[in-house]
Amino acid sequence: MKKFRHLTPQTLDEAISLHESYRDRARYIAGGTDVLIKIKTGQVAPDYLISLKHILGQDRPLFNQETGELFIGAFVTHRRIEQSATVRRRYPILHDAVKNIGSVQIRNVATIGGNLVNAVPSADGAIPLIVLDAVAKIYGPKGLRSIELLHFFQGPGQTVLEGSEILTEIVIPALQPRTGSAYIKFGRRNAMELPLLGVGVLISLEDDHVTCAKARIGLGVAAPTPIRAHEAERFLTGQAVTSDTLAAAGRIAAEESRVRDSIRGVAWFRRDMVNVLVKRMGHKCLERIEQKE
Repeated sequence: MKKFRHLTPQTLDEAISLHESYRDRARYIAGGTDVLIKIKTGQVAPDYLISLKHILGQDRPLFNQETGELFIGAFVTHRRIEQSATVRRRYPILHDAVKNIGSVQIRNVATIGGNLVNAVPSADGAIPLIVLDAVAKIYGPKGLRSIELLHFFQGPGQTVLEGSEILTEIVIPALQPRTGSAYIKFGRRNAMELPLLGVGVLISLEDDHVTCAKARIGLGVAAPTPIRAHEAERFLTGQAVTSDTLAAAGRIAAEESRVRDSIRGVAWFRRDMVNVLVKRMGHKCLERIEQKE
């Protein structure tokens, strides 16, 4: 493995300044579970690794009781999210996803920001967050900017990050009343493997506890980037949420997916499983709404 210098800035501005100095010769690193593998396999060969672990303020999730927003620092580990009582109670879809990422040892090190910046179509952390309408906060030489996380990804391994910019925080807006959410990682086994498919669903009900006020359906490994099934969402909104309407939404979402044949699975099977899993996660949402009542 190529030798490199490990730099430890104490602030975001210091980290950005270092990256501006070394440009293509430097890479940011947080947990390092992705970057170090790429270095070992020769995919990247930086002269400098700029560690973000010592920068305070982006290493924990914070729930704002007044606004109902959840702020997740980009350097928060998956394990810390998994063990958060607030996440488990209010955002079960996120807990569903992070508890099956890698092993406990990996989750103790790997960060949510790294998972997103790596931008692989199979990233488990991305689907729950786009379903929750999360917003990415990005800081760089030109200051702070925000973008909906749905539009953060541009292709496999590609994001909207420019130059020396750093993903610093993910903000999840307040949830509507009577909201349930669920995520499933579908694969040959639950952990230590990339999913063949990832499906996340969020449903909010009207006061009558039957009509869909809001629907979100997120799909992973169904396109070059994590996507939302917008047509299926529009179909559900305003309708009574029943087994039949959830089944119809699953069929629409399957048609919206852009699955392809690969060494790990064929397109027709993935498409069929989108159909099945959207309905299944929809029912899980309803179960979780009932549990809150």
